[in-house]
Amino acid sequence: MTPEHLAAARLLLVPDQVMLRAGPVAGHAILVAEGRFADVGRAADLTARHPDATRVDLPGAVVMPGFIDAHHHLTQSFGKALAFGEPSEIFRRVWVPLEGALDAEMLHLAGKLAALESLRGGFTTVVDAGTRADGGLEPLAEAVTEAGLRCVLGLICNDLGGAARTDDRATILARAEAHLAGWSDNDLIHPSLAISIPEVASDDMLRTVAALCGEAGSIFQTHVNEHLVAVERSLVARGQRPLEHLHAVGALGPQTVIAHGTLVTPHELTLLRDTGTAVAYNPVATQWKGNAVAPATLMHALGIRFGLGTDGTRSDAFRLLDAAEATQRLAFGLETGDFSCGGGWPWLDHATTGGAEAVGLGAVTGEIAVGKAADFLIVDIDVPELVPSRDLVWELTRLGNRDQITAVFVAGRLRLWQGWPVDWDGRALVREVARRAEAAIAAAPIQKIHPSSTEHRARHAGDAS
Repeated sequence: MTPEHLAAARLLLVPDQVMLRAGPVAGHAILVAEGRFADVGRAADLTARHPDATRVDLPGAVVMPGFIDAHHHLTQSFGKALAFGEPSEIFRRVWVPLEGALDAEMLHLAGKLAALESLRGGFTTVVDAGTRADGGLEPLAEAVTEAGLRCVLGLICNDLGGAARTDDRATILARAEAHLAGWSDNDLIHPSLAISIPEVASDDMLRTVAALCGEAGSIFQTHVNEHLVAVERSLVARGQRPLEHLHAVGALGPQTVIAHGTLVTPHELTLLRDTGTAVAYNPVATQWKGNAVAPATLMHALGIRFGLGTDGTRSDAFRLLDAAEATQRLAFGLETGDFSCGGGWPWLDHATTGGAEAVGLGAVTGEIAVGKAADFLIVDIDVPELVPSRDLVWELTRLGNRDQITAVFVAGRLRLWQGWPVDWDGRALVREVARRAEAAIAAAPIQKIHPSSTEHRARHAGDAS
């Protein structure tokens, strides 16, 4: 098989397995046409119904939904390694300064690099939480569109600081309404509004922005209960924890997605459940810089909607699945004797269908079903790690690897083949980033606490001697 085999207008895919929401099935086929899943069912039936379609047999492969990254920061791609070993709230010392130093050209470059990383990792949709760069969102939207990535694009609406600029209420809301009403000519961009953290917005702004999103059918995003220091600041300033504060001002609801939610009380869990608020569970961010682990297994049991997010750490969906399950096992399963922490399937579900529902795209993407956007992966399962196969969902969760992803489709178009774009030069982008990113980092007033690994080794050697 070559990329040319996958370019037909009506494509009939016949893999060994098709990953449906209920689990993998054999003997099935998928018809892709006009950017959507046009038919799904038994291979013999689809072959008979669609004799005009170009049939592509995929022995040793599973066709599965593309992954949903429920929380990302696309314009932070130049600074990934700056986060290693750093204590919490690095956004104040690293991310805000870095984003603030990006002009429109560098914003585009950073966004396209992040989009390429996401596609390479198996993500067909990312939710961007909004950039603090003072250059508008058009360069970022252009970057992800050129890359072929579906994106929920957040616009930051802070009115008390925490961004490159803080305008008056009327200006912010006019910009927000224009953003929500825009992008109708771009089927890969889904607008969203964001407040960086609740403390950088007035109560009125929190309430109004959440309401605007509810009316528009979009999502409202904010980082909530992520770090101890933020919880303590909220208690001192308002006598309420951040999540309680959002509820008090009327900003929770089905349109709201809180990022992290690692420090949640039983009462706050009931608020999430009863208001229909969704959560972006970011297990790798927890491992790297968190104060606690979000109780995702409990959220799942309580029916709280959530997706899995990278938080811009590493865009590798299979490693995200592993981190999601393993983090729950270490934080909660060990002490209770729970060896399965949900039984394997919740993590794949919340990374695809459940994740799409959590971020407001349940009607658009997230599963292989008739009428949904054809956002999917062709994954090689004829590999030593998955043979003999006994339980494909568990195997993909714990053993799946990015290098097994043969092809990535978004909106029915082949975007990546064996890890690289088919219609633009990904390697040229990587070379350009390598040439130019260091100057952008040097221009930003970044404050790092932790030394590089080489410096740390030298210090350790000096201490030992």
